[in-house]
Amino acid sequence: MTVNADQLVKLHIDPSLEGVFRETFQKWNINTVRQQAAFIAQCGHECGNFKTLEENLMYRAETLLKLFPRTPKRAWGFTPEEAKAYERQPKRIANRIYGNRMGNRDEASGDGYRFRGSGWLQLTGHDNFYHAGKACGVDFVMQPDLVRTAQYAAISAGWYWATHNCNQIAESGDWLALTKRINGGTIGYEDRVKHTNHALEVLA
Repeated sequence: MTVNADQLVKLHIDPSLEGVFRETFQKWNINTVRQQAAFIAQCGHECGNFKTLEENLMYRAETLLKLFPRTPKRAWGFTPEEAKAYERQPKRIANRIYGNRMGNRDEASGDGYRFRGSGWLQLTGHDNFYHAGKACGVDFVMQPDLVRTAQYAAISAGWYWATHNCNQIAESGDWLALTKRINGGTIGYEDRVKHTNHALEVLA
């Protein structure tokens, strides 16, 4: 089965994405109602119901200190003075928080912003862009903005879903385990479950 435009409308998703969903589901074997409903719900939560294709890094100083405080294990974290100097500067913030991580080079390289969270599942970091691109037959490292287009936002999310065995978890109905697999924690868990149940109704 595959999702159609009428079903997308019922899910408050742009029906013009029908072809993108179909291509993604076929390519990554996301085939059953449970798998597709869970994919739609998890991705929808991560990307503002398929409207936001890149991470919003317009953080205020207070938020930077809350999310990324300087600690012994987090030398790249922010002091109060640094948080004030970086606030509301997405490019600088991304280069700082993602520098020397996930295959990115240092802060000055610009890799943090180049490979900021992008696509339906917020693909982040040089290594993820590299491996997703290889699997999709596109060079996301040289053309990272492609991941911020509807087609590749979807295809890259399907790659992450497939390589992290999300179909298997979705089939078991363990939405908590699936949320942890996607998010790394349980942020937005109740919203994800609510949207999964809605998608299950619509797709059934």
